Amino acid sequence: MSSLTVRRRLLDEAARVLAEEGPAALSARRLCTAVGASTMAVYTHFGSMAGLVREVIREGFDRFQARAEAVGTGGDPVHELARLCRVYQDFARTEPDVYAVMFGGSAIAGFELTDEDRQMGVRLLRYPRDAIRRCVAAGRFRPDADADLLVRQLFASMHGLAQLAHAGYVIGVYGPADVLTGTLRDFAVAAGDEPGRAGESVRSGLAGA
Repeated sequence: MSSLTVRRRLLDEAARVLAEEGPAALSARRLCTAVGASTMAVYTHFGSMAGLVREVIREGFDRFQARAEAVGTGGDPVHELARLCRVYQDFARTEPDVYAVMFGGSAIAGFELTDEDRQMGVRLLRYPRDAIRRCVAAGRFRPDADADLLVRQLFASMHGLAQLAHAGYVIGVYGPADVLTGTLRDFAVAAGDEPGRAGESVRSGLAGA
């Protein structure tokens, strides 16, 4: 088995364990046994378990970015913003343990997020930030709307909803989809959009239309 194959299989196995069993199940011995390599393989390819986890997280950011880029631009910018928020919630739901480590919500022995790691997450904000700027340019949001502040407010809302939904706290009459729809509609209206138009754009964006 080639060196590159071992490296790829270690990353894939680490991602699988994170997704299926969570951070507590990760260990160099377990990963190497699963791929048929010695425990030294982790240290040879990544320097440490923390280095391997960091690479898994970076690949997580790459997958997140690919989903965001697939949304595209053009047409209704509020619709686009809603689609980006749906991408966020979908990623958090389908890759909860990778998401938790990416955004500091889960600890793995020997691994801590660095400022460089966090910058990868911050850079993803450019997609909704640019959509907000297009909302301003299209006259949907107020001319004086601060896109940098708004995108951070939106990020806080999306992260909070993702965390609460994962923990099972969004229950009762209104489920996660209802909360997401209402949050985005009210966000757009507060930024200057007309309520009826905002609701229509958000609903179509979340439906993927």
